[in-house]
Amino acid sequence: MQHRDIVVIGGGIIGAAIAYYGSKAGLDITVLEKNELASGTSSRCDGNILAIDKDPGFDSQMSLKSQELVHKLSNELEIPFEYRNPGSILVCENDAEMEAANQWVKRQQEAGLNFRMLDRQDLRNESKYFADDLYGGLECATDSTVNPYMLTFSMFHSAEKQGTRIHKNIEVKHIKKNPDGRFTIETSNGIFSANKVVNACGVWAPKIGEMLDVHIPILPRKGQLIVASRQEPVGLRKVMEFGYLISKFGGERQVDKATEQYGVALVFEPTESQNFLIGSSRQFAGFDTRVDHEVTKYIAKRAVRFYPKMADMTVIRTYAGLRPWTEDHLPIISEVEHIPGFYIAAGHEGDGISLAAVTGKLIEEMLTEKATCVPIEPLRLQRFRERMLT
Repeated sequence: MQHRDIVVIGGGIIGAAIAYYGSKAGLDITVLEKNELASGTSSRCDGNILAIDKDPGFDSQMSLKSQELVHKLSNELEIPFEYRNPGSILVCENDAEMEAANQWVKRQQEAGLNFRMLDRQDLRNESKYFADDLYGGLECATDSTVNPYMLTFSMFHSAEKQGTRIHKNIEVKHIKKNPDGRFTIETSNGIFSANKVVNACGVWAPKIGEMLDVHIPILPRKGQLIVASRQEPVGLRKVMEFGYLISKFGGERQVDKATEQYGVALVFEPTESQNFLIGSSRQFAGFDTRVDHEVTKYIAKRAVRFYPKMADMTVIRTYAGLRPWTEDHLPIISEVEHIPGFYIAAGHEGDGISLAAVTGKLIEEMLTEKATCVPIEPLRLQRFRERMLT
Protein backbone atom coordinates (compact mmCIF):
# COMPACT_ATOMS: atom_id res chain seq x y z
CA MET A 1 0.00 0.00 0.00
CA GLN A 2 1.31 3.46 -0.94
CA HIS A 3 0.65 6.22 1.60
CA ARG A 4 0.05 9.78 0.38
CA ASP A 5 -0.91 12.92 2.27
CA ILE A 6 -3.59 14.34 -0.09
CA VAL A 7 -5.20 12.41 -2.95
CA VAL A 8 -7.19 14.36 -5.56
CA ILE A 9 -9.53 12.18 -7.62
CA GLY A 10 -10.12 13.68 -11.07
CA GLY A 11 -7.71 14.91 -13.76
CA GLY A 12 -9.82 17.67 -15.31
CA ILE A 13 -9.36 21.42 -14.94
CA ILE A 14 -10.61 21.46 -11.32
CA GLY A 15 -8.15 18.73 -10.32
CA ALA A 16 -5.41 20.62 -12.16
CA ALA A 17 -6.12 23.87 -10.28
CA ILE A 18 -6.15 22.05 -6.91
CA ALA A 19 -2.85 20.34 -7.78
CA TYR A 20 -1.27 23.61 -8.91
CA TYR A 21 -2.28 25.78 -5.95
CA GLY A 22 -1.83 22.94 -3.44
CA SER A 23 1.70 22.06 -4.58
CA LYS A 24 2.60 25.76 -4.81
CA ALA A 25 1.67 26.03 -1.10
CA GLY A 26 3.99 23.10 -0.34
CA LEU A 27 1.32 20.40 0.01
CA ASP A 28 2.01 16.79 -0.98
CA ILE A 29 -0.57 16.16 -3.73
CA THR A 30 -1.29 12.99 -5.71
CA VAL A 31 -3.81 13.03 -8.59
CA LEU A 32 -5.68 9.89 -9.72
CA GLU A 33 -7.38 10.05 -13.15
CA LYS A 34 -9.29 7.09 -14.61
CA ASN A 35 -8.54 8.07 -18.25
CA GLU A 36 -6.22 10.68 -19.76
CA LEU A 37 -5.90 14.20 -18.30
CA ALA A 38 -8.63 16.63 -19.46
CA SER A 39 -10.44 13.79 -21.27
CA GLY A 40 -13.91 14.55 -19.86
CA THR A 41 -15.83 17.84 -19.59
CA SER A 42 -12.61 19.93 -19.71
CA SER A 43 -12.06 18.95 -23.36
CA ARG A 44 -15.71 19.32 -24.44
CA CYS A 45 -16.54 22.92 -23.58
CA ASP A 46 -15.80 26.52 -24.46
CA GLY A 47 -13.08 28.47 -22.70
CA ASN A 48 -14.64 31.45 -21.01
CA ILE A 49 -13.75 33.14 -17.72
CA LEU A 50 -16.99 35.07 -17.37
CA ALA A 51 -18.66 37.42 -14.91
CA ILE A 52 -21.27 38.64 -17.44
CA ASP A 53 -23.63 35.70 -16.83
CA LYS A 54 -23.21 35.49 -13.03
CA ASP A 55 -25.85 36.59 -10.56
CA PRO A 56 -24.78 39.98 -9.10
CA GLY A 57 -23.34 39.58 -5.62
CA PHE A 58 -21.59 36.42 -4.40
CA ASP A 59 -21.59 34.65 -7.81
CA SER A 60 -20.10 37.56 -9.71
CA GLN A 61 -17.57 38.36 -6.96
CA MET A 62 -16.34 34.75 -7.04
CA SER A 63 -16.01 34.99 -10.84
CA LEU A 64 -14.11 38.27 -10.55
CA LYS A 65 -11.66 36.62 -8.13
CA SER A 66 -11.19 33.75 -10.61
CA GLN A 67 -10.54 36.25 -13.41
CA GLU A 68 -7.82 37.91 -11.31
CA LEU A 69 -6.22 34.52 -10.59
CA VAL A 70 -6.27 33.47 -14.28
CA HIS A 71 -4.68 36.79 -15.24
CA LYS A 72 -1.86 36.00 -12.77
CA LEU A 73 -1.61 32.44 -14.14
CA SER A 74 -0.99 33.88 -17.62
CA ASN A 75 2.27 35.28 -16.20
CA GLU A 76 3.09 32.44 -13.77
CA LEU A 77 2.62 29.28 -15.84
CA GLU A 78 5.35 28.03 -18.14
CA ILE A 79 3.10 26.74 -20.94
CA PRO A 80 0.91 29.44 -22.62
CA PHE A 81 -2.83 28.66 -22.72
CA GLU A 82 -4.14 31.16 -25.32
CA TYR A 83 -5.22 33.70 -22.70
CA ARG A 84 -6.97 36.78 -24.06
CA ASN A 85 -8.87 39.49 -22.21
CA PRO A 86 -11.25 41.18 -24.68
CA GLY A 87 -14.42 41.39 -22.53
CA SER A 88 -17.73 39.91 -23.68
CA ILE A 89 -21.22 41.05 -24.66
CA LEU A 90 -24.85 39.97 -24.39
CA VAL A 91 -27.22 41.03 -27.19
CA CYS A 92 -30.96 41.72 -26.87
CA GLU A 93 -33.64 41.11 -29.50
CA ASN A 94 -36.62 42.97 -27.99
CA ASP A 95 -37.69 45.75 -25.60
CA ALA A 96 -38.39 43.37 -22.72
CA GLU A 97 -34.82 41.99 -22.89
CA MET A 98 -33.36 45.52 -23.07
CA GLU A 99 -35.30 46.49 -19.93
CA ALA A 100 -34.11 43.32 -18.14
CA ALA A 101 -30.54 43.98 -19.34
CA ASN A 102 -30.70 47.51 -17.96
CA GLN A 103 -31.69 46.16 -14.54
CA TRP A 104 -28.93 43.51 -14.76
CA VAL A 105 -26.29 46.16 -15.55
CA LYS A 106 -27.45 48.38 -12.66
CA ARG A 107 -27.23 45.49 -10.20
CA GLN A 108 -23.77 44.50 -11.48
CA GLN A 109 -22.52 48.09 -11.29
CA GLU A 110 -23.81 48.34 -7.71
CA ALA A 111 -21.82 45.16 -6.96
CA GLY A 112 -18.71 46.95 -8.27
CA LEU A 113 -18.35 45.24 -11.67
CA ASN A 114 -17.31 46.85 -14.95
CA PHE A 115 -20.60 46.62 -16.94
CA ARG A 116 -22.23 49.02 -19.40
CA MET A 117 -25.21 49.09 -21.76
CA LEU A 118 -24.76 48.99 -25.57
CA ASP A 119 -27.08 50.52 -28.18
CA ARG A 120 -27.68 49.54 -31.83
CA GLN A 121 -24.79 51.64 -33.05
CA ASP A 122 -22.44 49.95 -30.57
CA LEU A 123 -23.46 46.58 -32.01
CA ARG A 124 -22.82 47.79 -35.57
CA ASN A 125 -19.37 48.97 -34.48
CA GLU A 126 -18.79 45.56 -32.86
CA SER A 127 -19.58 43.50 -35.98
CA LYS A 128 -21.07 44.16 -39.42
CA TYR A 129 -22.42 40.57 -39.29
CA PHE A 130 -25.03 41.24 -36.60
CA ALA A 131 -28.71 41.16 -37.66
CA ASP A 132 -30.03 44.68 -38.29
CA ASP A 133 -33.06 44.30 -36.00
CA LEU A 134 -31.15 43.70 -32.74
CA TYR A 135 -31.99 46.29 -30.11
CA GLY A 136 -28.66 46.56 -28.28
CA GLY A 137 -27.08 44.74 -25.37
CA LEU A 138 -24.55 44.98 -22.57
CA GLU A 139 -20.83 44.52 -22.05
CA CYS A 140 -18.61 43.18 -19.26
CA ALA A 141 -15.09 44.52 -19.81
CA THR A 142 -13.26 42.09 -17.49
CA ASP A 143 -14.26 38.81 -19.21
CA SER A 144 -11.49 36.70 -20.69
CA THR A 145 -11.03 33.52 -22.70
CA VAL A 146 -8.59 30.60 -22.61
CA ASN A 147 -7.97 27.25 -24.30
CA PRO A 148 -9.36 24.99 -21.51
CA TYR A 149 -7.37 21.96 -22.65
CA MET A 150 -4.11 23.94 -22.63
CA LEU A 151 -4.87 25.60 -19.26
CA THR A 152 -5.48 22.17 -17.71
CA PHE A 153 -2.18 20.80 -19.07
CA SER A 154 -0.31 23.97 -18.16
CA MET A 155 -1.42 23.79 -14.51
CA PHE A 156 -0.61 20.07 -14.32
CA HIS A 157 2.82 20.69 -15.90
CA SER A 158 3.71 23.30 -13.25
CA ALA A 159 2.14 21.21 -10.46
CA GLU A 160 4.38 18.24 -11.40
CA LYS A 161 7.43 20.49 -11.28
CA GLN A 162 6.29 21.55 -7.80
CA GLY A 163 6.12 17.92 -6.65
CA THR A 164 2.61 16.71 -7.56
CA ARG A 165 2.43 13.03 -8.53
CA ILE A 166 -0.03 12.23 -11.34
CA HIS A 167 -1.36 8.73 -12.05
CA LYS A 168 -3.33 8.35 -15.30
CA ASN A 169 -5.53 5.44 -16.40
CA ILE A 170 -6.16 4.44 -12.80
CA GLU A 171 -9.77 4.10 -11.67
CA VAL A 172 -10.91 4.41 -8.06
CA LYS A 173 -13.00 1.35 -7.19
CA HIS A 174 -13.65 1.82 -3.48
CA ILE A 175 -12.86 4.23 -0.62
CA LYS A 176 -13.26 3.74 3.11
CA LYS A 177 -12.45 5.85 6.15
CA ASN A 178 -10.48 3.93 8.77
CA PRO A 179 -10.71 4.26 12.57
CA ASP A 180 -7.26 5.92 12.58
CA GLY A 181 -8.68 8.76 10.44
CA ARG A 182 -6.91 7.74 7.24
CA PHE A 183 -8.63 6.78 3.98
CA THR A 184 -8.00 3.54 2.09
CA ILE A 185 -8.44 3.96 -1.68
CA GLU A 186 -8.68 0.79 -3.79
CA THR A 187 -7.93 1.39 -7.47
CA SER A 188 -7.60 -0.58 -10.69
CA ASN A 189 -3.83 -0.44 -10.13
CA GLY A 190 -3.05 -0.88 -6.43
CA ILE A 191 -4.16 0.46 -3.06
CA PHE A 192 -3.37 3.92 -1.65
CA SER A 193 -3.86 5.31 1.81
CA ALA A 194 -4.31 9.05 2.34
CA ASN A 195 -4.81 11.55 5.14
CA LYS A 196 -7.17 13.63 3.00
CA VAL A 197 -9.17 13.02 -0.19
CA VAL A 198 -10.55 15.63 -2.62
CA ASN A 199 -13.36 14.55 -4.95
CA ALA A 200 -12.93 16.63 -8.14
CA CYS A 201 -14.79 14.27 -10.47
CA GLY A 202 -17.35 16.65 -12.00
CA VAL A 203 -20.39 14.72 -13.23
CA TRP A 204 -18.97 11.53 -11.67
CA ALA A 205 -18.56 13.12 -8.20
CA PRO A 206 -21.77 11.45 -6.88
CA LYS A 207 -20.31 8.00 -7.72
CA ILE A 208 -17.24 8.71 -5.55
CA GLY A 209 -19.53 10.12 -2.83
CA GLU A 210 -21.56 6.88 -2.76
CA MET A 211 -18.41 4.95 -1.82
CA LEU A 212 -18.40 6.85 1.50
CA ASP A 213 -22.19 6.93 1.76
CA VAL A 214 -22.29 10.67 0.94
CA HIS A 215 -25.13 11.95 -1.24
CA ILE A 216 -23.85 14.60 -3.69
CA PRO A 217 -26.76 16.28 -5.55
CA ILE A 218 -25.11 16.73 -8.97
CA LEU A 219 -26.71 15.70 -12.27
CA PRO A 220 -25.07 15.56 -15.74
CA ARG A 221 -26.50 18.25 -18.06
CA LYS A 222 -25.60 17.79 -21.71
CA GLY A 223 -24.44 20.68 -23.90
CA GLN A 224 -23.51 20.75 -27.60
CA LEU A 225 -21.22 22.99 -29.61
CA ILE A 226 -20.49 23.53 -33.31
CA VAL A 227 -16.97 24.37 -34.54
CA ALA A 228 -17.10 26.47 -37.73
CA SER A 229 -14.33 27.88 -39.92
CA ARG A 230 -13.91 31.62 -40.00
CA GLN A 231 -13.49 32.79 -43.58
CA GLU A 232 -14.13 36.35 -42.35
CA PRO A 233 -13.54 37.92 -38.90
CA VAL A 234 -17.18 37.78 -37.71
CA GLY A 235 -16.30 39.10 -34.27
CA LEU A 236 -13.33 39.44 -31.96
CA ARG A 237 -14.87 38.41 -28.65
CA LYS A 238 -17.44 36.27 -26.89
CA VAL A 239 -21.09 37.07 -27.69
CA MET A 240 -24.19 35.57 -26.08
CA GLU A 241 -27.84 36.38 -26.41
CA PHE A 242 -29.54 37.80 -23.33
CA GLY A 243 -31.85 34.78 -23.56
CA TYR A 244 -28.84 32.64 -22.53
CA LEU A 245 -29.17 34.10 -19.03
CA ILE A 246 -32.88 33.37 -18.99
CA SER A 247 -32.22 29.80 -20.23
CA LYS A 248 -29.43 29.26 -17.69
CA PHE A 249 -31.58 30.27 -14.73
CA GLY A 250 -34.75 28.53 -15.97
CA GLY A 251 -36.84 31.56 -17.04
CA GLU A 252 -39.36 31.90 -19.88
CA ARG A 253 -38.26 33.12 -23.32
CA GLN A 254 -40.12 34.16 -26.46
CA VAL A 255 -38.81 31.32 -28.65
CA ASP A 256 -40.25 28.31 -30.46
CA LYS A 257 -40.98 25.09 -28.58
CA ALA A 258 -37.92 23.10 -29.71
CA THR A 259 -35.50 25.95 -28.93
CA GLU A 260 -36.97 26.07 -25.42
CA GLN A 261 -37.04 22.28 -25.04
CA TYR A 262 -33.35 21.87 -25.92
CA GLY A 263 -32.32 24.98 -23.94
CA VAL A 264 -30.77 26.45 -27.11
CA ALA A 265 -29.34 29.97 -26.83
CA LEU A 266 -26.71 31.77 -28.90
CA VAL A 267 -23.11 31.55 -27.74
CA PHE A 268 -20.42 32.72 -30.19
CA GLU A 269 -16.73 32.48 -29.35
CA PRO A 270 -13.80 33.18 -31.70
CA THR A 271 -10.76 30.96 -31.02
CA GLU A 272 -7.07 31.70 -31.41
CA SER A 273 -6.89 29.13 -34.21
CA GLN A 274 -9.10 31.43 -36.35
CA ASN A 275 -12.21 29.23 -36.05
CA PHE A 276 -15.19 29.88 -33.84
CA LEU A 277 -17.42 27.93 -31.48
CA ILE A 278 -21.21 28.21 -31.71
CA GLY A 279 -23.55 27.02 -28.98
CA SER A 280 -25.33 26.28 -26.85
CA SER A 281 -27.85 23.74 -25.56
CA ARG A 282 -28.91 22.38 -22.15
CA GLN A 283 -30.50 18.94 -21.75
CA PHE A 284 -30.81 16.32 -19.06
CA ALA A 285 -29.96 13.14 -20.99
CA GLY A 286 -28.06 11.06 -18.44
CA PHE A 287 -24.45 10.34 -19.40
CA ASP A 288 -25.12 10.27 -23.16
CA THR A 289 -22.52 12.40 -25.00
CA ARG A 290 -23.59 11.50 -28.53
CA VAL A 291 -24.30 14.51 -30.75
CA ASP A 292 -28.02 14.96 -31.41
CA HIS A 293 -28.26 16.41 -34.93
CA GLU A 294 -31.74 17.78 -34.25
CA VAL A 295 -30.23 19.92 -31.48
CA THR A 296 -27.33 20.93 -33.78
CA LYS A 297 -29.91 22.14 -36.32
CA TYR A 298 -31.56 24.41 -33.74
CA ILE A 299 -28.20 25.76 -32.53
CA ALA A 300 -27.30 26.66 -36.14
CA LYS A 301 -30.74 28.20 -36.70
CA ARG A 302 -30.35 30.32 -33.56
CA ALA A 303 -26.89 31.50 -34.65
CA VAL A 304 -28.23 32.57 -38.07
CA ARG A 305 -30.97 34.56 -36.30
CA PHE A 306 -28.26 36.81 -34.78
CA TYR A 307 -25.68 36.49 -37.60
CA PRO A 308 -27.68 36.02 -40.87
CA LYS A 309 -24.53 35.87 -43.05
CA MET A 310 -23.22 32.96 -40.97
CA ALA A 311 -25.40 30.62 -43.06
CA ASP A 312 -22.48 30.49 -45.57
CA MET A 313 -19.89 29.39 -42.98
CA THR A 314 -18.39 25.87 -43.09
CA VAL A 315 -19.04 23.53 -40.15
CA ILE A 316 -15.87 21.62 -39.18
CA ARG A 317 -17.31 19.38 -36.45
CA THR A 318 -19.82 19.14 -33.63
CA TYR A 319 -19.37 17.70 -30.14
CA ALA A 320 -21.23 17.30 -26.85
CA GLY A 321 -20.09 17.39 -23.23
CA LEU A 322 -21.64 17.00 -19.79
CA ARG A 323 -21.95 19.80 -17.27
CA PRO A 324 -22.16 18.93 -13.55
CA TRP A 325 -25.43 20.66 -12.59
CA THR A 326 -26.66 21.66 -9.12
CA GLU A 327 -30.14 23.04 -8.45
CA ASP A 328 -28.91 26.43 -7.18
CA HIS A 329 -26.29 26.82 -9.98
CA LEU A 330 -23.44 27.12 -7.46
CA PRO A 331 -20.62 24.58 -7.18
CA ILE A 332 -19.97 22.45 -4.10
CA ILE A 333 -16.58 23.42 -2.66
CA SER A 334 -16.73 21.92 0.78
CA GLU A 335 -15.35 19.61 3.44
CA VAL A 336 -17.95 16.96 4.28
CA GLU A 337 -18.87 17.76 7.87
CA HIS A 338 -19.36 14.19 9.12
CA ILE A 339 -16.29 12.81 7.28
CA PRO A 340 -13.37 15.10 8.22
CA GLY A 341 -10.66 15.07 5.57
CA PHE A 342 -13.06 14.34 2.68
CA TYR A 343 -13.56 17.35 0.40
CA ILE A 344 -15.75 17.98 -2.67
CA ALA A 345 -14.86 20.36 -5.52
CA ALA A 346 -17.51 19.75 -8.19
CA GLY A 347 -20.88 20.89 -9.52
CA HIS A 348 -19.75 23.91 -11.56
CA GLU A 349 -22.20 23.23 -14.43
CA GLY A 350 -21.04 25.43 -17.36
CA ASP A 351 -18.69 27.45 -15.13
CA GLY A 352 -15.91 24.92 -14.52
CA ILE A 353 -13.46 26.83 -16.73
CA SER A 354 -14.57 30.18 -15.26
CA LEU A 355 -14.27 29.05 -11.65
CA ALA A 356 -11.41 26.52 -11.81
CA ALA A 357 -8.74 28.90 -10.51
CA VAL A 358 -10.76 30.16 -7.55
CA THR A 359 -11.84 26.58 -6.76
CA GLY A 360 -8.22 25.39 -6.68
CA LYS A 361 -7.27 28.33 -4.47
CA LEU A 362 -10.19 27.71 -2.07
CA ILE A 363 -9.37 24.01 -1.65
CA GLU A 364 -5.70 24.89 -1.00
CA GLU A 365 -6.84 27.43 1.64
CA MET A 366 -9.14 24.87 3.28
CA LEU A 367 -6.39 22.22 3.31
CA THR A 368 -3.91 24.65 4.88
CA GLU A 369 -6.60 26.10 7.20
CA LYS A 370 -6.07 29.67 5.99
CA ALA A 371 -8.67 32.42 5.63
CA THR A 372 -10.39 31.92 2.26
CA CYS A 373 -10.25 34.39 -0.64
CA VAL A 374 -14.07 34.32 -0.97
CA PRO A 375 -16.65 33.20 1.64
CA ILE A 376 -17.25 29.42 1.54
CA GLU A 377 -20.58 29.38 3.39
CA PRO A 378 -22.71 29.48 0.17
CA LEU A 379 -20.67 26.58 -1.30
CA ARG A 380 -21.06 24.03 1.51
CA LEU A 381 -22.54 20.60 0.73
CA GLN A 382 -24.73 20.90 3.83
CA ARG A 383 -26.77 23.73 2.24
CA PHE A 384 -28.91 21.26 0.27
CA ARG A 385 -29.84 19.28 3.38
CA GLU A 386 -30.57 22.44 5.35
CA ARG A 387 -32.93 23.63 2.60
CA MET A 388 -34.85 20.36 2.71
CA LEU A 389 -35.27 20.67 6.48
CA THR A 390 -36.59 24.26 6.40
